[in-house]
Amino acid sequence: QVQLVESGGGLAQPGGSLRLSCAASGFSFRTSAMRWYRQSPGKERESVAFISDNGDTTIYSDSVKGRFTISRDNAKNMVYLGMNRLKPEDTAVYYCKPQGLMNWGQGTQVTVSS
Repeated sequence: QVQLVESGGGLAQPGGSLRLSCAASGFSFRTSAMRWYRQSPGKERESVAFISDNGDTTIYSDSVKGRFTISRDNAKNMVYLGMNRLKPEDTAVYYCKPQGLMNWGQGTQVTVSS
């Protein structure tokens, strides 16, 4: 079955950095585009980054453009989210998800606070 395991979250100071990882299995990872989403308390889940199956195309939401970088390693079935210049408003649970599938992992909590 589809499994998505996010990790790498934690507490960061404003202006700091974190790198999230997502281990994927149970589907054709190499032919699947992937997205990172986030959800803050009281807000809807939003897509923040997209990467095509071969990694050639990346798209970011305006809120993270220029600060976050999505990447993938198809040999390891992994997708990553590099997060720089973090802001308190980046505080959320972050999830990875394959394009076209409805499966979610448990997410990883990111908290940005001084």
